[in-house]
Amino acid sequence: MVAKIVRVPVALVSLVDDVRQYFPGATGLDQPWATTRQTPLSHSFSRQVVMSAKPLVITDARGDDRVCNNPAIEDLGVVGYAGLPLFDDQGNILGSLCAIDTAPRIWTDAELDLLDDLAAACSAKLRLRITATRAKREVEARVAAQIVAEQLSNRLTLAFDRGQALLAASTAFANTETLDGVVAAVSNLLGGTLGPSQVGLFIRDDQDRIELTSSTQLPPWLADRRPISLTDPLPATDAVRTSTPVFLDDRPAILARYPHLAEEIEAVGWHAIAAAPLPGPGRTMGALFFAWPEPHPLEIDEQAVITSLAGYVAHALQRASHLQDRVFAAETLQRAMLSQLPPLDHLELTARYQPAHHRDQVGGDWYDAVKIDKDLAIVIGDVAGHDINAAAQMGQLRSILRGYLVDRHEPPSALLRRLDNANHLLGNHSIASVCLAYVETTPDGSHLLWSNAGHPPPVLVGPDGSARTLPGRDPLLGASRLLGRTNHRLPLSPGSTLLLYTDGLMERRSETLEEGIARLHSCLAAHAHLSLDELVDAVIAAVPDPGHEDDIAVLALRIPRHRHPPPETGRDEQQPGREAR
Repeated sequence: MVAKIVRVPVALVSLVDDVRQYFPGATGLDQPWATTRQTPLSHSFSRQVVMSAKPLVITDARGDDRVCNNPAIEDLGVVGYAGLPLFDDQGNILGSLCAIDTAPRIWTDAELDLLDDLAAACSAKLRLRITATRAKREVEARVAAQIVAEQLSNRLTLAFDRGQALLAASTAFANTETLDGVVAAVSNLLGGTLGPSQVGLFIRDDQDRIELTSSTQLPPWLADRRPISLTDPLPATDAVRTSTPVFLDDRPAILARYPHLAEEIEAVGWHAIAAAPLPGPGRTMGALFFAWPEPHPLEIDEQAVITSLAGYVAHALQRASHLQDRVFAAETLQRAMLSQLPPLDHLELTARYQPAHHRDQVGGDWYDAVKIDKDLAIVIGDVAGHDINAAAQMGQLRSILRGYLVDRHEPPSALLRRLDNANHLLGNHSIASVCLAYVETTPDGSHLLWSNAGHPPPVLVGPDGSARTLPGRDPLLGASRLLGRTNHRLPLSPGSTLLLYTDGLMERRSETLEEGIARLHSCLAAHAHLSLDELVDAVIAAVPDPGHEDDIAVLALRIPRHRHPPPETGRDEQQPGREAR
């Protein structure tokens, strides 16, 4: 428009910065300027317009001291020049609107007025463009900021979720006490924030092999391959052998490291895998394995999560192993303290001990049977507590009472008083319940003589299958040595069964003591026709497993329906100390 209105060969919109001038609008320029649309600042007449904030009008640049040395005269053919300043909305000069003639030019006032109007219009257009550009940049900046904020929010959310997942996993593994519990916790890692499609737990044995202990949807070629030598080139074996995690986040990376597994990897559709070693005391204990069905970039934070999970698994395995060792030692100790039942010719006798479902699987429950001439002493007891200390106290009471039984021919109440005194004088101060009974066998029949120190009452099942509780319950051992203890006596009919037991057999949180005893009576009556061993097994089997929180000891005795006379002994029927019974 400028070129047409004022009839010049070249017209420019020149914007100036610190080093160059740019031509967003230009007509009539020769090459290369028509293409580059910029020149060094040395070629700029507009620079003087910007610096002076006034129009620059030149008739012949070649003779004008202000610009005669400007390279634009030679390079761009500038001779006649008229430049009007261009302003932004703040009044700052951006450059100039230039009318250029290649010959000397005397600019008329009318031409300059037209150029001034055109400069004003150009300035307005530039301001609109600047405003639009600013708005666009602001929008782009807001969008970019929003994207960054969303990315940051997503990363924070993911980090929080992973933190929560680690916390949940830490709690889950901290609550495991057995290998099965660890395996179940590992299986629960499927999905979640990591999102694997397969999870595996490999445990190292003493022969430098690993075996897949937990398998969640792993392929048969891996799940059935057991045990696996550490020399086999597999992700899990590499992690164990080198104690270094294996992170491969796409199929090419997997095949580059394990080309011999190409066919198997293709068949199962794995596109990313991770195998983290399980650190242990002195050596790596195994590996935790993950696989994904799609490429899965394993960034540093996710690698840290997997490594942490492997650490949780390792600690859980160590704890489970330690507890298993404790369980074995405690159970061995407990069973070593349980007496071997004596052989009997004229009575049936059987016993059971079943530990509680807790860590140490040891407590203060015990049973005992001692043959004394033609009679039989039977004992059932329970020291308060469910730990090694309770078992140790039980062992002391058991040993003391066995000594009394073979040395002192006294009624049960007297022996329990002696045991209570010994418990106090030896400084044990154990709290215990004990039921001590004699089964006396004579040619005329069998009788039961007993004394009960706070123990659950014995149950007598008659030949007809009816069950009843035997009365008489004195204070616990260790509760009060001043209170008296009593003896009780009744005949035992042929075919009757006597059951001594500890409270784990019938006490439940959801039942009263009376309800538990009634349930026991019903069970005994329903199975009274069974053999003695079968009867005891049936009674224990009826205990609800979820409620099995206490040890169970059972001692059962049956008088045969067809009695055989007891073997003759040289013992006098009127020995001192037995008359009081």
